[in-house]
Amino acid sequence: MNPFRQIPIRATYMRGGTSKGVFFVVDDLPVLAQNDASALDRLILRVIGSPDPYAKHIDGMGGATSSTSKVVLVSKSQRSDCDVDFRFGAVSIESPTVDWSGNCGNLTAAVGPFAIHRGLVSAPSDGMAVVRIWQANIGKLIVAHVPMANGEVVELGDFELDGVTFPAAEVRLEFLDPGADETGEGDATFPTGRAIDQLAVPGLGSLDVTLINSGIPSVFVQAQAIGLSGTEMPSDINANANLLGLLESIRSHASVAMGLSATPQEATASRPHTPKLTLFCAPATYIASNGRVVHGADIDLVARTISMGKAHHAMTGTGAVAIAVAAVIPGTILQRIVGHAPGGVIRFGHPSGTLTVAADTTQHNGSWTVRKVSLSRSARRLMEGHVLVPKVY
Repeated sequence: MNPFRQIPIRATYMRGGTSKGVFFVVDDLPVLAQNDASALDRLILRVIGSPDPYAKHIDGMGGATSSTSKVVLVSKSQRSDCDVDFRFGAVSIESPTVDWSGNCGNLTAAVGPFAIHRGLVSAPSDGMAVVRIWQANIGKLIVAHVPMANGEVVELGDFELDGVTFPAAEVRLEFLDPGADETGEGDATFPTGRAIDQLAVPGLGSLDVTLINSGIPSVFVQAQAIGLSGTEMPSDINANANLLGLLESIRSHASVAMGLSATPQEATASRPHTPKLTLFCAPATYIASNGRVVHGADIDLVARTISMGKAHHAMTGTGAVAIAVAAVIPGTILQRIVGHAPGGVIRFGHPSGTLTVAADTTQHNGSWTVRKVSLSRSARRLMEGHVLVPKVY
């Protein structure tokens, strides 16, 4: 066997929402990677080009950002109530880490179209295909509504998504029962049992935070509490190493408080993807990254999410789910700003523009249940073929 030979693996490069990543059907992976978690991680790291001390991912398919260094694994579902199983991996840039602890709501929008393209599910020739997706990372059901025409997925259209340059076809997502299960990781939607906690952070003191498991484990902090306005752009945050260090300290200590990590050091080293840290403030007017004015009168709040150690250029899809849930349940620090949200609809500002998300909630005996959270994204194939990986992966 030629030790210098590269092995080809069938793959599709896709954009989903404001992210993009490499999509695989599990059966197309090398047998060893299908059956051995460490071999899978080594393969994924080599595909993406991590770890990269130059932080460029020149020798791989990654884009060296939290929005572009991602992989998705899809297979026919083993569950009777789902069509496909979906696993998401967030790949660290500087360290040899693939974090499988959470989901990517943006790439979720591409899972249904990918499954149809690859023949994993049947779809109507015209109309709307309903794809039931089991998100295996977090154990949740997500329903994707994928437009079809003449037997093919409709990818192009006039739906505009802030953070994406070109319009495309709308894919509607429904995150069903997005709160954590009582027996799941983090022990319920509010892992501490409280809507607001005082989080002790060395060198900073005590912060009011909301710690929530919904869509993705999330930590919400009011921007003014750490000396920010809340309307900072990602470049402002990412250029400040001291600030990034402070934000990671908050996130890692919150991970411990949520029962997700044993120590802050473990959270930083092994769990960079979750929980997500989101800074927020009351509605304010600012200039989005494309030069458009976002008017405070048109939104319910402003949010900035930190993803894989850097400020996100727009908003994570699962982060939007968490915002919707936290904003409509009384007692959280977000709800104190939003107040009453008619129909559970929240519109918030992010660095690239705005996003609208709706939470369907019910209250029984003083306890709130979120039945589903809905939002719209778009998705498109960028390239189909084979990714080449050195045999030494």
